[in-house]
Amino acid sequence: MASVTGLDGVVAAETELALVDGQNGYLVYRGYEAKELALKLSFEEVAFLLWHGELPSPEELEAFKTQWVVHRAIPAELKAVLDLLPKESEMMSVLRTAISVLGTGNQQVPAWPPQFDRILANTALLPTIIAYHYRRSQGLQPIEPDPQLDHVANYLYMLTGSVPQSVHAKVLTAYLILAMEHGMNASTFAGRVVLSTQSDLASALCASIGAMKGPLHGGAPSEVLHMLDEIGSKEQSEAWLRKELAAGKRLMGFGHRIYKTSDPRAEALRQLMQELASEDPWFDLAVHVEKVAVELLNEYKPGRKLYVNVEFYAAAVMRAIALPTSLFTPSFTLSRIVGWTAHLLEQASCNRIFRPQSVYIGELPTSIPNRP
Repeated sequence: MASVTGLDGVVAAETELALVDGQNGYLVYRGYEAKELALKLSFEEVAFLLWHGELPSPEELEAFKTQWVVHRAIPAELKAVLDLLPKESEMMSVLRTAISVLGTGNQQVPAWPPQFDRILANTALLPTIIAYHYRRSQGLQPIEPDPQLDHVANYLYMLTGSVPQSVHAKVLTAYLILAMEHGMNASTFAGRVVLSTQSDLASALCASIGAMKGPLHGGAPSEVLHMLDEIGSKEQSEAWLRKELAAGKRLMGFGHRIYKTSDPRAEALRQLMQELASEDPWFDLAVHVEKVAVELLNEYKPGRKLYVNVEFYAAAVMRAIALPTSLFTPSFTLSRIVGWTAHLLEQASCNRIFRPQSVYIGELPTSIPNRP
């Protein structure tokens, strides 16, 4: 039996949730191009689409947002646990602990299949948990959710204590929509594997968070941020990039394992930043650096077809809204939980436990003849 390291190219499930077409540069959520959704809709609308298979009517959206707001407050028992954690605790570990605590609730509710009200509660609550622990870690008083703000604007408000600029809420919303779902990635697969055993929602989400915590998956685009900080201005961009390429160094934020053409998520963020460039200098810088970098990559590495990826523009978004680097991966997580839970609902609807094979390459005892 031939082995496939990392399961590259192995189909683990059929899904109606998302198409990730790396050859042609498409990302599709349930029949809609993700980049179009990111430019036009709210976080809540796209979450509804992934969970329910269709976009909400205005009446459904209003009722959905009302449900969402109800679940934002941290339950007293969870707050007591969070207050016991050291203030310096790493955020992804805090999220894993919080989800585990939430999973020890009402034992009268069946653990299988996953219940949608629990899915919505965890999704709505995650930003509050992040903001609560972040402010405690900074010696600041936590801020209660604002029911008048939508999901993304409320997240920024709870972090800073100020209602965010509309331009910042808009571009962060776009990024988080584009980060919601991306096929059978490591964290999604981890969650589906756990749920396939008919384990509970909290256990599956803890597995997904554990995978997301790894730097090869959920690692923050901090290297891109460092590059943009060093470049500093449009006037210095070409000289700085030429120096790096001449030294044989890699430009952070260019090239992607899946996308062999332009990353559609980066395309959407570029379009939005071009529209908003006059309102934020970091958006203007990012768009200019990408243009120069692609031209120079064609010059220094002809035929390689290296394009900008979503991490490049994610770094520009995070820098513009002054989000601390320690919150990059947690912010990615508060978005990707929508995709995880959509996959968990799908897994439960047609469940079969995952049981891949392995190829033994070790020694055999003398009593067993060598196999071909």
